[in-house]
Amino acid sequence: MFKRLIASATILAAAASIASFGTYATFTSSSAASNALDTGSVSIALGAVGPANRLTLGANGLLPGDTMQRVIDLQNTGIPGSDDLAAVSLTTSASLSSLLDTDATNGLQMAIDRCSVPWTESGTSPAFTYSCSGTTSSVLASQAVIGLNLPLSNLSSLAAGITDHLRVTLTLPSSAPNTMQGLSSTLDYTFVGIQRAGTNK
Repeated sequence: MFKRLIASATILAAAASIASFGTYATFTSSSAASNALDTGSVSIALGAVGPANRLTLGANGLLPGDTMQRVIDLQNTGIPGSDDLAAVSLTTSASLSSLLDTDATNGLQMAIDRCSVPWTESGTSPAFTYSCSGTTSSVLASQAVIGLNLPLSNLSSLAAGITDHLRVTLTLPSSAPNTMQGLSSTLDYTFVGIQRAGTNK
């Protein structure tokens, strides 16, 4: 009988110890904050088809020494003050190809210039010519018409909300040989805006 009483007392003491542990209190304090974040965007666009975008017009009957001028507005449509660009590049390709675009020496040559104001258009479609009543600067020096990620210089449209007035001139060199007679090419132009460098915000 005595042994059983001792065992019971031991069990009761253990239970009391567990109950005491469960009621132990801890003081805490907390504080919170939140902020709102959003991302900018890189957005460039070409002018609407018409006087602000003549790149959709082709040309027929090119002969050695002929040139083709087409204007296009390049617009940085980002939000002013936040979405400037570091650079703009141009990639040209031919969806219909011939010696006109594969012969880098005797085939079509391309140059791009910028006018500080919209170009003045003369002539009749599609044989337009253009003059600049403002300041002219070179955006891309003359080179073979096909190129990958060609860097464009002297652009104002690196700044958000600004438009550059560009003139693309294609020339078939006087050196074009007889083998280029009767050929056709379809040229595609892709302008790529590249974001500004990362900075503190």
